[in-house]
Amino acid sequence: MDNKMHAGKLLEISGCYWQACTLQAGVKLGLFSRLGQGWLSSQEMAEACACDPDAMDRLLSGLAAMGLLIKKEEAFANSEAAQRYLTADSPEYIGHMIMHHHHLVPSWARLDEAVKSGRPVRTRSFEDKQWRESFLMGMFNNAMLIAPELVSHIDVSDRKHLLDLGGGPGTYAIHFCLNNSGLRATVLDLPETRPFAEQIIDRFQLGDRISFVPGDYVQEDLPGTYDAAWLSHVLHGENPDDCRRIIEKTESVLEPGGKIIIHDFILNDTRDGPFFPALFSLNMLLGTGGGRSYSEQELVQMLKEAGFRDISRLPYAGPTESGLITGTKP
Repeated sequence: MDNKMHAGKLLEISGCYWQACTLQAGVKLGLFSRLGQGWLSSQEMAEACACDPDAMDRLLSGLAAMGLLIKKEEAFANSEAAQRYLTADSPEYIGHMIMHHHHLVPSWARLDEAVKSGRPVRTRSFEDKQWRESFLMGMFNNAMLIAPELVSHIDVSDRKHLLDLGGGPGTYAIHFCLNNSGLRATVLDLPETRPFAEQIIDRFQLGDRISFVPGDYVQEDLPGTYDAAWLSHVLHGENPDDCRRIIEKTESVLEPGGKIIIHDFILNDTRDGPFFPALFSLNMLLGTGGGRSYSEQELVQMLKEAGFRDISRLPYAGPTESGLITGTKP
């Protein structure tokens, strides 16, 4: 018997959503941002949030038990981690992604249905303004935390024009350009993303080097010519056939010697790990018509079929076990 996987551990796993929902409620009600200004009692917080005082005291106490708040007598304050990551005015705020996780909860509760049918059960979509805002801002905040370090693993110093395919707000294009003064970039994504992307690009004063092109990389051909292409968390949203087409389209707009860089949740070749990519593949089952996490072997084969050579896995692992694979067009 595996001593690490006993009844208590199984019950801990089964009930871990209690912690997730407690954290999400705290973010949704704005508790951490209010406590960013100093100590408050549960009564004061209940009045500020128009909540029941007893229920608010239980929620704050639960957050304190999780180590997210500090309690002294009848007053509460943020822990160091909550102040850093959960207050809305912090540059390292991750509350938008936590709210995105909150929006996913109903579909995860129906995972058994999706496994039986093999079809998605999620009803929220990109057209839902609240869903779209939490997703885009969450992706932006996450990328802002890892992009400065990640781009240092990728040498594009000899490249002139980068395609950021499905780049959303262009966070990675921004950091590639900040890291490489001779580089310009084009972000290609759905038209709904454009206002947010241009706002972020302008914030970094890179409007003269980064442009946004609206388009659907699944349904349409790709415009332009590039010597590098960045595909970050693009392929996991598509079925295998569409992934092959996306990689082939990318190859078609790269100059000879052009480099493709895939950043995604990459499974090992036995498909039973790493932990986050394996569970993320289930998330794609719940919300897409064919998306999934792909193994390194599968991605390498797709690149080979599209004509790429010198394919290699880079020694990088992100906070959620993402990885990098590169290839070169002959």
